[in-house]
Amino acid sequence: MSNTRIAFIGAGNMATSLIGGLRAQGVDAALIRASDPGAEQRAKVAAEHGIELFADNAQAIEGADVVLIAVKPQMMKAVCEALRPSLKPNQLVVSIAAGITCASMNTWLGEHPIVRCMPNTPALLRQGVSGLYATARVSSEQRQQAGQLLSAVGIVLWLDDEKQLDAVTAVSGSGPAYFFLLIEAMTAAGEKLGLPRETAAQLTLQTALGAALMATGSDVDAAELRRRVTSPAGTTEAAIKSFQAGGFEALVETALTAAAHRSAEMAEQLGQ
Repeated sequence: MSNTRIAFIGAGNMATSLIGGLRAQGVDAALIRASDPGAEQRAKVAAEHGIELFADNAQAIEGADVVLIAVKPQMMKAVCEALRPSLKPNQLVVSIAAGITCASMNTWLGEHPIVRCMPNTPALLRQGVSGLYATARVSSEQRQQAGQLLSAVGIVLWLDDEKQLDAVTAVSGSGPAYFFLLIEAMTAAGEKLGLPRETAAQLTLQTALGAALMATGSDVDAAELRRRVTSPAGTTEAAIKSFQAGGFEALVETALTAAAHRSAEMAEQLGQ
């Protein structure tokens, strides 16, 4: 990314996380621009990251190699149509808007190389994971640029089929909320078992962190790690059997399927 000029349309949380990640990797501030309608937000981002901010999107993308659009899905059509006259044919467009297909963006922008991404909120801590899909017009160099850009906030996984982004949305895009729900439930259960709420919360949070680190650092899968913790006729087995008796695995599958279906519905609704 040392010579790649990047323009961000929208300077909200995800965009500023990416900007911060790029700056932490040593990317020169002069290579990064951003636009945002809020004067206060522009001043804040400029002060924090030392980059140039614009109120006008067309000004921000002038001379950029990569244009990353980081606005709400409901705003994508209007933003893309307004950008269309200013975009150059060779500029790579990267979108992190959920539920907006490449076909819709091509309709609004004209034919451009497009990479569609689904990051998740741990990107705010540079611990995210992003699923990426590239259209046929994206060159190998542009594919590398998009991958390096998103890897500034976590790991990157490329997909061969754009429809797989609905599954990515269900698993990792929405996934942090599932873990937060489990943390809520475990904390509440610990409190009902007699622990002070703060103690139950600290035990739950550190256990979640430790388990995640064990899973990501292990050479065996999660099922094997679970088996190693689960002694026959022990306390863990009692809990696991209770989860499974309640249909835990089927419920998780139902929940993720609902999220994937909703992602596909949003793409249809917002892409019109």
